[in-house]
Amino acid sequence: MHFTDTTEAVRAWVHGWALSRGAGEPRSTPWGFTVIIGPPANSTNHVLPAADETTVRELTGSHTLPGAWLKAFVPADSLASWITPGWSLPVAPGFLMSTALEPAGAPAPLPHDYRLRTWTGAGVTHARVHAPDGSCAARGQIAVDGTTAVVDKVETHAAHRRLGLGRGVMAALTAAASERGAAVGLLASSAEGRALYEATGWLVAAPLANARRGPDPVGRHSVSTAAAPAVHRQRGPRGAGTDEPVRTLPA
Repeated sequence: MHFTDTTEAVRAWVHGWALSRGAGEPRSTPWGFTVIIGPPANSTNHVLPAADETTVRELTGSHTLPGAWLKAFVPADSLASWITPGWSLPVAPGFLMSTALEPAGAPAPLPHDYRLRTWTGAGVTHARVHAPDGSCAARGQIAVDGTTAVVDKVETHAAHRRLGLGRGVMAALTAAASERGAAVGLLASSAEGRALYEATGWLVAAPLANARRGPDPVGRHSVSTAAAPAVHRQRGPRGAGTDEPVRTLPA
């Protein structure tokens, strides 16, 4: 891990993630941070750098806003046993991962007639690969906060997978972040994406589990992976939806 402990890594991640989502500065709380994602999602995200049973039970018992998320860097089984009725784990667990960012090398080659475009605004660098017909084939973004950069919303569309587009997007994003002074990259990966990231130098900093408050408490909770879209089962790194953990989709 490229940080002294999990708490330090999570603190760096949440600030970059909030910047990427245009959420403003995370609000400090007794348990960690709260990040409010604005339109169109309008979701409340409670981030716990160091979760324990007492804290999770108190938080989930007193915060009952429907649709709120809790992000804890503990095994999913532990989080599932701590949350109170009305909360559940609706998406598959993943991992917070980090890597040292190296100076930009030769750009990753793309298939013939695919074009890569990058631009930066408000602290966030965006990368988009256009297919020969002009449509968006792959995309992603990275937010730089000091010497840390957080990869977010990386996606390769189904018709363009297995062409190396995701790797091209990642290479462009991390190179841009390095040029802007970032030395360490962070992202949240699916379980499927972990092996591919580890093969390219990323290290696991902590497990990541997400709980969500439902509109109708049912008095029970469980870890659920079946609710994850079918695309989650594709091999490779994945990128985040608005209200879900950061995932990076396969190239």
